[in-house]
Amino acid sequence: MQYNEMSKEQLLQLKAELDERYKEAKAKGLNLNMSRGKPSATQLNVTMDMLDVINSSSDLKSEDGTDCRNYGVLDGIPEAKKLMADMMGTTPEHVIIYGNASLNIMYDQVSRAYTHGILGNTPWCKLDKVKWLCPVPGYDRHFAITERFGIEMINIPMSVDGPDMDMIEKLVSEDESIKGIWCVPKYSNPQGYTYSDETVKRMAALKPAAKDFRIFWDNAYVIHHLYDDKQDEILDIISECEKAGNPDMVFEFASTSKVTFPGSGVAALATSKDNVADIKKQMTIQTIGHDKINQLRHVRYFKNVAGLKEHMKKHAEFMRPKFEATLKVLEDELTGLGIGTWSEPRGGYFISFDAMEGCAKAIVAKCKEAGVILTNAGATFPYGKDPKDSNIRIAPSFPTPEEMSEAAELFVLCTKLVSVEKLLEQK
Repeated sequence: MQYNEMSKEQLLQLKAELDERYKEAKAKGLNLNMSRGKPSATQLNVTMDMLDVINSSSDLKSEDGTDCRNYGVLDGIPEAKKLMADMMGTTPEHVIIYGNASLNIMYDQVSRAYTHGILGNTPWCKLDKVKWLCPVPGYDRHFAITERFGIEMINIPMSVDGPDMDMIEKLVSEDESIKGIWCVPKYSNPQGYTYSDETVKRMAALKPAAKDFRIFWDNAYVIHHLYDDKQDEILDIISECEKAGNPDMVFEFASTSKVTFPGSGVAALATSKDNVADIKKQMTIQTIGHDKINQLRHVRYFKNVAGLKEHMKKHAEFMRPKFEATLKVLEDELTGLGIGTWSEPRGGYFISFDAMEGCAKAIVAKCKEAGVILTNAGATFPYGKDPKDSNIRIAPSFPTPEEMSEAAELFVLCTKLVSVEKLLEQK
């Protein structure tokens, strides 16, 4: 029976049972953290032999003869550009290799546009108003960047095919102050959705009023599949923008942060040749070059994109049981109750859960009180404000599958309890 079909007396009886179970759960003294998409130590161990690829006797020259120990090569060694281009599905001439974090590149791109402008356009800091489109629920660190620069963020609803393109097309064509959009196009954070071919093509064919409008295409999970036989595929946004006559409109980001080591991976930007030239002018002042030894290490370890993909199968072996353990508990405990829906991703790092309206904050608080830490309710929306107080991001990566089962059991218990309390308020 769905909870909203229960009488007040039935709900009160159920609440008493749930209260007792919650007391017992609190007494267990759990201490589990599902707040961020953090790889487990077991996953990090998979790549430890990468540290032995380069040693004191290694030849540290890249394929073009560059001594990777020294200054220079602002945009990355050729073989690293090829590896990252193949990972993203583009070509090396579109790619700049950076340090370890794609988030750092995204921040820099917004900062450059804000202070110096893009391709000769007016710096955003000199404009009266700058706005940004934010598919929701989305990635809190994206929203933090645009909020940091005082950019007004506009919520765009998401579906299984991607963000609402009718809404996006209308807004960008009518408002010159809209300068960008955040996108996690494959296994999106937090829902695990992948943009359909139609969505990618329509995104690439946008006709924005602003000449310096940019799609920030954060392809963080492009090779992060959970299943060999159920992999989502996505069109290459770089070539689609070129076909649509909008080659400069996209900045694509990717990294090996969750492929090798989050603190010492390789990050890359892919964009048009004009954007590359514009960015390199400013990089010349900002840096003499990034860590080429680390770039070389990655290339020699993986050799090519096939090596990257084979390595990701090892990660999937660890990640898949955690997702399946969580989804099994949600399905077994909440199906048919009418108090929650959830995504079932085939890749990425998160599960998105939508509780009854007005319940997310209370569920997260109850979980925390009983020893399970979740991402703050509201974090998946700009300014930390979920209009429905409904969405909760679940990150299964760090705990063990057994711990995820235990954490999920507590989560569903808290969801049931908070839902009953909400329904009793309405009786």
